[in-house]
Amino acid sequence: MINLQPYENPMYFVYLVIALLPIMIAMLRGKQLHWYQTIVSFAFLLLAFGGVKWHEGIALIGYIIFEVVLVGAYFHYRQRENQTWIFCSAVILAIIPLVIVKVTPAVYGHPSLIGFLGISYLTFKAVQMVMEIRDGAIKEFDPWLTLQFLLFFPTISSGPIDRYRRFKADYERVPNPQKYLQLLDKAVWYIFLGFLYKFLLAYVFGTLMLPYVSKMALSYGGISWWLVAYMYVYSMDLFFDFAGYSLFAVGISYLMGIETPMNFNRPFSAVNIKEFWNRWHMTLSFWFRDYIYMRLVFFIMKKKLMKNRIAIANVGYLTLFLIMGFWHGLTWYYIVYGLYHALAIILCDVWLRYKKKHKDKFPSNRFTKLLAIFITFNVVCFSFLIFSGFLDKLLFHNIILR
Repeated sequence: MINLQPYENPMYFVYLVIALLPIMIAMLRGKQLHWYQTIVSFAFLLLAFGGVKWHEGIALIGYIIFEVVLVGAYFHYRQRENQTWIFCSAVILAIIPLVIVKVTPAVYGHPSLIGFLGISYLTFKAVQMVMEIRDGAIKEFDPWLTLQFLLFFPTISSGPIDRYRRFKADYERVPNPQKYLQLLDKAVWYIFLGFLYKFLLAYVFGTLMLPYVSKMALSYGGISWWLVAYMYVYSMDLFFDFAGYSLFAVGISYLMGIETPMNFNRPFSAVNIKEFWNRWHMTLSFWFRDYIYMRLVFFIMKKKLMKNRIAIANVGYLTLFLIMGFWHGLTWYYIVYGLYHALAIILCDVWLRYKKKHKDKFPSNRFTKLLAIFITFNVVCFSFLIFSGFLDKLLFHNIILR
């Protein structure tokens, strides 16, 4: 059996176009083909998790059964008795597989047997459902629709992270041919833009330039202009590669009549670090904001653990970005990356409050905006240098040479 990772091989897109044609024709005629969509999803999941990746496929099946049973059990139990400890237990159980997958390499030096491509995004979806059941936002549990939501194949590997209620509305809606034509137009644009990002620009920065500047930075050692070049080249590669994947996922979702939310919105045009996080990997940013930051802040205020609102916000930022750092991996540079962004946002808040209080002292014009964009861009690129782990490699290289 062949194995094709999502959006990595040109043949993947050939198979996609052939498989999605019946769905597209049906949508243009105002009809739904849920049964066929399910078959297509299964086929492409088989392509991604079959063949040499069969062990990941087994892990995915076990994981999905566990999460669907957990969400369903919590929904039905909550109808009888709403207790906080049951809710907390459900959330903890939902994230345990992801924690095991993240911790195992750091502890044992090899990947976890229960790991598979996209486990993070599926976990975020499952936890989201538990929390929205707790809030009363999800009023009924449909196992089949939950499976469709969790296993929606265009977004399974790299997001974006959709919301259950939004997905459900699109999935159940009888398509309007005129509306679908607009989605089709956007889908084609996003897919072609994704090709530009992923297969041209990311190739130039990641395959052609990055190995060279990496080699030169290591040969010079320490702080050099080659290290600065590496920082910028890596940042561009990271953006175009990830944004290209996201555009593919959104475009394919649109072809299937599902308006998956966008993941990037010109992040390098942000004028401060807070705005950057409203533009970069937006579905992840908003997920962490809604399900971690806001709930933590509300908990602190409700329990009156702290009185100062600024201090509460800062504790929220530190907690949020530390969790984000640990989520990326149990290495010092991921944790420092998280702390770096928490500190950057805290300082940004200080600056914005000061600027608001003394607004007469600070002009607002095109030059100041460009300066703010330039500063933010460099603050972000330096964080990506930390994130890349290259500083760790550079330090190790220098120690070996000496």
